[in-house]
Amino acid sequence: MLHSPLRISLLILLAALSLTACGKDDEDKQKPNQPVGKLYNDAFKKLNEGDTKEAIKGFEEVERQHPYSEWAVRAELMVAYANYHHGKYDEAIGALERFVKQHPGNRNTPYAYYLKAICYYEQITDVGRDQRVTSQAQQALSEVMKRFPDSEYAQDARIKFDLTNDHLAGKEMEIGRYYERHQEYLAAINRFRNVVERFQTTSHIPEALERLVECYLKLGVTDQAQRYAAVLGYNYPNSSWYKDSYALMNGQPLPPEPSEHGMIRRMMPF
Repeated sequence: MLHSPLRISLLILLAALSLTACGKDDEDKQKPNQPVGKLYNDAFKKLNEGDTKEAIKGFEEVERQHPYSEWAVRAELMVAYANYHHGKYDEAIGALERFVKQHPGNRNTPYAYYLKAICYYEQITDVGRDQRVTSQAQQALSEVMKRFPDSEYAQDARIKFDLTNDHLAGKEMEIGRYYERHQEYLAAINRFRNVVERFQTTSHIPEALERLVECYLKLGVTDQAQRYAAVLGYNYPNSSWYKDSYALMNGQPLPPEPSEHGMIRRMMPF
């Protein structure tokens, strides 16, 4: 299912064109094999029929036979979309990068940036695998938000950016748990602290804080464990993670009023 901004844009961009005036003088000059309208509409029809390969060939013919026409520019973008639709993300990304480089001021350039971000975003796998593509998606989504903050694409990009943050935090948590299971507590602490410092708006924060309490207690650093438990209790008092951390403290009293470090925006206890 297409994302809503993608779908809305395609209704405008991909609609079959009824070209009654193709510019006779220009066609005579270019001596095309076929009229641009027929080439474009035939390619579009192939795409609708699910024949992506032939659709790509058709849009490339528009570019080849009518290189200076408006429809050649649109065909460039359609080649990218057809590759994306076919799951050929690398080819789509390459075509989109060429498009924005050659047509930085085109009205469809924001869409090109957004589609590039979607190509990365849809390749994100589970947290158990390499997250390089997640970082690439995040960078591409950030570029959409920065370049076109008031566009329809920026709103969707912000939502997906938050989801990529949660995904990256999940990967850090997985690695941290691995280190903790293997009693490599300092390495685990580094991972859990990274989640606390870098991904403060994600759903992983309560667990990360509780894991820090566990690791510091295992190392015998009670004061640090107590401080993280206080942060957890201040921000997530009803969380099961806080109840677990309190139990881990073996009844040791927590500060009744957290210090300035208890705020999420100033999470670190030192």
